[in-house]
Amino acid sequence: MTTPPTTPPIPPDTTTTTDTGADTGISTRAGGLPPTSRFAAAPSDLPADQAAELDALVGRLPAGWSLVRPDGTDPAVVAALTSLLREHEEHGRGWPGADESVVAAEVGPDAERTRANVVLLDPDGAVRAWGSVHDRAGGRMLFVHVVARDLVTEVADAASAVLITWAVAQAVTVGRARGIAVQQIDTGAFAADDRQHAWLGGSGFALARTWWQMGRAAHASDVDLVPDPASWERRGVRFRLVRREGDGMPHAGDLRDVHAVLEGAFADHFNSWEESFDEFLHRLREDPGHRWDHWWLAELLDDDATDGHAAPRPVGALVATVSGSGPSPDGSYVSYLGVLEAARGRGVAKGLLHSVVADAVARGRDRVALEVDADSPTGAHGLYRSLGWETRYTTQSWHRDVAVS
Repeated sequence: MTTPPTTPPIPPDTTTTTDTGADTGISTRAGGLPPTSRFAAAPSDLPADQAAELDALVGRLPAGWSLVRPDGTDPAVVAALTSLLREHEEHGRGWPGADESVVAAEVGPDAERTRANVVLLDPDGAVRAWGSVHDRAGGRMLFVHVVARDLVTEVADAASAVLITWAVAQAVTVGRARGIAVQQIDTGAFAADDRQHAWLGGSGFALARTWWQMGRAAHASDVDLVPDPASWERRGVRFRLVRREGDGMPHAGDLRDVHAVLEGAFADHFNSWEESFDEFLHRLREDPGHRWDHWWLAELLDDDATDGHAAPRPVGALVATVSGSGPSPDGSYVSYLGVLEAARGRGVAKGLLHSVVADAVARGRDRVALEVDADSPTGAHGLYRSLGWETRYTTQSWHRDVAVS
């Protein structure tokens, strides 16, 4: 079973969201989806002592540098951030993947409810570093940390220090708003990015997990993996897309079943956090690759396997997105795949994966990608390899716990 999306760098594969991405979301004990952001919108909105500390660090950069909140509605700003992120990706894994839709989802007006962003500008007004934080869960905050590759070491180090200090201040701010004692910062790095590792390790972060980003070609013959990706049955299990209402919107009961299955499937997984249904939907809909017709349920149809529960019983779920790659055909990306423990060993995960691959072929796509915990307790990578997936590159999660005073 693939784990939920992990941490940044932003997309796990191409142009779709790591969240990249190891978790499930926001604790109801610490508050659900907020009506307004829990973050300080701009560096100057932080408490005076934290704002002063940031000012001092910015002062160590060359004359004329500034730390500001980016205007996510300005196409030039989005283009500059996209260029910076693509450079970061190319260095870290060998090729760029992000496009402007990915960045707009991170910095645009619709993101402000759960995110905050800053950029470091040089004297010419060029974006040289970017920090983004995401109020991802009660006790867990994601952090994107990108610094231009062409900066001399001393300046790059100073820029990184500014972004990390800002992120720590935001962790305290959001932790206070949630009323919790400790706020985790969860950030990511490509496995080959030694510069990023040094910055994180030198700032109180610890390497917490390794993730394999896996891909599989979608061949024309794969359309025959299942009779119909929209709905089919095998060995007492039905695999189907979530139902749609007359207005085209998904059936609310099916969406709640998907959420409940994923919450249950990942309850004992690494860095899992309880997430409210509203937050689950809000976060997934932010992904520019989101499509309602990429959500599947697996249901047990035989009473003997449901342990007293009425059949059909939802026991598996898969949520996929569209991933683009420039002029090449689109691909599909498996954002979530979860199977309840009581149903494991019945081919549920395999059936869901066959569904998404056959669906990708039917849509004219040429690949399906996913992410898996290198230390998955279910041994999921063995299943993926047996079905044709191969590791394309590796990412890491780095964590730091911040005391909220």
